[in-house]
Amino acid sequence: MFAIVLEPMAHQWLTMGKTKIVRKFERAHPPKFCQVKGVDYRPVVVAQVPSEPIERDLYRELLAAMGAPAMAGGTLAREKDVCRSLLRTVEAKIIILDEVNGMLAGTFRQQRIFLNAIRFLANDLRIPLVCAGTDLARQALLTDAQLAERFEAFHLTPWQNDAAFAGLLKSFERILPLREASDLMSAETRVSAETRARIHTLTSGVTARIFRLIETAGEDAIRTGKERLDLESFGDGLVLPLVSMTQLPRRRGKRAPHPAVA
Repeated sequence: MFAIVLEPMAHQWLTMGKTKIVRKFERAHPPKFCQVKGVDYRPVVVAQVPSEPIERDLYRELLAAMGAPAMAGGTLAREKDVCRSLLRTVEAKIIILDEVNGMLAGTFRQQRIFLNAIRFLANDLRIPLVCAGTDLARQALLTDAQLAERFEAFHLTPWQNDAAFAGLLKSFERILPLREASDLMSAETRVSAETRARIHTLTSGVTARIFRLIETAGEDAIRTGKERLDLESFGDGLVLPLVSMTQLPRRRGKRAPHPAVA
């Protein structure tokens, strides 16, 4: 099985949650130490793609993910063999490569070599391979016809203003460290429609923005002594986190400067 988890390209500078999903999956399948063999069995091996698509760095990231010491003075072939051997020793059941879109930082030749290395590992170990990144990651994998046929893409889309989004806000109501009941949930156990719509408008349904917005509003409620969140908590005076530079002047009630006309 080959899969690629993608964030929307428009929000690639944010975290939509793919890395959190990957790390949660990793925590759900922790390594188990075998006292008989003295080996940490790792069913899930998660590594981040190096900032530059260099084959040797890929093996080093995988070795580091398995807790192996750094190899000094070893050849590329040696590091490759050690990486393959150790992946078998720890009985890896799945390999997850995060930030795969980073391979586009290299030259075309580097990308081809890097993709060949990924394909070799998948074929040699015969275990599932998951690549996570922005939508650019899909474009990178499409440059290799064999890999493109094997991978199935899963996009993480922004939240819609629907029942699922209401459920997300309900969960905040239960964990907020505020002394008073907030308006994220009304007396009828339904999320306040106006407050919900306001939060969705301010965050565009982006997971990271939602969490940071609630966090910022909660801190402001504690600092001012209000101790609750309501529609006024998300007014125009709130300095929003994770807002793009093009939106920031508008959020603050200012107009972005126009270019000078000669």
